[in-house]
Amino acid sequence: MKIIVVGAGKVGEVLCKDLSAEGNDIVLIEKDEKILDKIISDFDVMGVLGNGATLEILREAGVKGADVFIAVTESDEINIISSIMAKKLGAKYTIARVREPGYSTDLDFMSSSLGIDLILNPDVQAATFIARNISFPNALNVESFSNNRINLIEMSIDGDSLLCDKKIYELSKFSSAKIIICTIQRDDEIYIPNGNFILKENDKIYITGTPDEIKRFYRDLKQQVFKINSVFIVGGGRIAYFLTEMLLKKKLDIKIVELDEKKAEFLSEHYESVSVINGNGVDINLLEEERFKDYDAFVSLTGIDEENILLSMYASKMGIRKTITKVSTIDIFNFLKLDDLQSIVNPKQIISNFIVKFVRAHMNQRGNNIITLYRILNNEVEAVEFKMVKDSKLLNIPLRDLKIKENNIISSIIRGNEIIFPTGNDIIRYGDHVILITKNKYIDDIDDILR
Repeated sequence: MKIIVVGAGKVGEVLCKDLSAEGNDIVLIEKDEKILDKIISDFDVMGVLGNGATLEILREAGVKGADVFIAVTESDEINIISSIMAKKLGAKYTIARVREPGYSTDLDFMSSSLGIDLILNPDVQAATFIARNISFPNALNVESFSNNRINLIEMSIDGDSLLCDKKIYELSKFSSAKIIICTIQRDDEIYIPNGNFILKENDKIYITGTPDEIKRFYRDLKQQVFKINSVFIVGGGRIAYFLTEMLLKKKLDIKIVELDEKKAEFLSEHYESVSVINGNGVDINLLEEERFKDYDAFVSLTGIDEENILLSMYASKMGIRKTITKVSTIDIFNFLKLDDLQSIVNPKQIISNFIVKFVRAHMNQRGNNIITLYRILNNEVEAVEFKMVKDSKLLNIPLRDLKIKENNIISSIIRGNEIIFPTGNDIIRYGDHVILITKNKYIDDIDDILR
C-alpha cells in the first residue's frame, strides 16, 4: 500500500519503522530537513520537505494515489486540516492524531462531520491501557479483546509457584480455570508452547481468559488477589488528565504530584475530589511527606523516561505492589533489562499498533476482518482478533485436522455470547471472532497460518 505520513516526531518515526517493515511504500512529509534526512537514512521511506497542510506539498507527495494518509504532527489543527485536504485530493483513508483534551469528547462527531476516517488521541489510548492494568493488579501487563470479554495477561513465575517445573497439560490437576497459556518468554527466547512444554522459574507467561477465569486461575495458584483502592501519580500531563477521569469512575482515591503550577492548578480545578500537589515528584522528601508508600498503585508519567524508571523502582522498593511506568524510548528499557519494573506503557507504540491494525485490515481484499491487534514482547509476538469471513479455509474443520504452521496458536473463539477455549475437536464457523497468537509477523489474513 502507498502510505503518506505527515510529521516525523515520536509517533511518526515509529510509524515509518513499523509500516515500512510490513512492506508498504511510505512517503514522509516533514518540514525539518535534518529530521527528515535522519528518518530517510534509518528506514526504507521516501521524503518530501515541507508543510503537510499545503496543497503544493500534498500533491508533490502523491496524495491523490495514496491508500492511507496519516497526520501525526505536534499540531492538532494541522493534522485535521491536512487530513481533510488529503481526502479531497483523493486519499482513500485518512487518519489524524488529535491530543487536545477539549476535543476528546467530540472525536466521533469530528470524524463523521469532517470526513476523516479515524481520529486518534494517544493520551486517551495510553490512559485506557493504564486503567486496564490497574484493574488487574496481579498482572504485569494486560490487553483486551472483544470489548474486554477476553484478556491477555502477562505474569511471572516465582520459584515457589505451583506452575514451576510443571508441564502445561498438568495445569488441570490443580486449576479448573478455563485459560490458555499461549506465549512464554525465557531469557531472550520466546516460545509458542504445546502441552508438553515445561514451565520454569522466572518464565514470563501470557495467558488468555475471561476476567473471571483469570481471577480463578490466580486463586488456584494460591496467589492473593489484591484490589487497588488508591493510586499515586507523578506527572500531571494529558495522560494523567484522562486517566484521572477513568479512575474516578472506579471510585479510587487519587493523588497527583505535578511540577508545573498551571497544570497542577488546572487539574485541581477540574477534579475537585482529587488531591493535587504542586511540587517535584522526584523529590524523595516530598513523596514521603505525601505518604506515597501507603498507596496501592504508583504511576510515573513525567516527560523524562529516566525519572519514570527510577521513580517506579523506588516505589517498588518501598513496598507499593503495583507500579506503572511511562517509557517513550523503549530501547532504553530493553537495553537495561529492568526486570524489576512491572507494567510499561509506551504511548507511541500503542498508537502505532492501532494504526497498523487499521492498515492491515484495509490491505486484506477479502474483507476488513482484523478487529484488534497487539504486539508484545518487543514486537516479536502478535495477538490478533479476526472476524471470520465466508470463504475462509479454516471454517467447519476440527482444529486438529487443520494444517497450521508452527508458532501459531488459536487461543480463543468468540461465538455470539459464547466464549470457547478450543480443543482439537472444536471448529471455527463463519462470523466467529478468533484470537490468534503468532510469532509469524505481518499476518493480515488468518488463512495465512495454514501450510
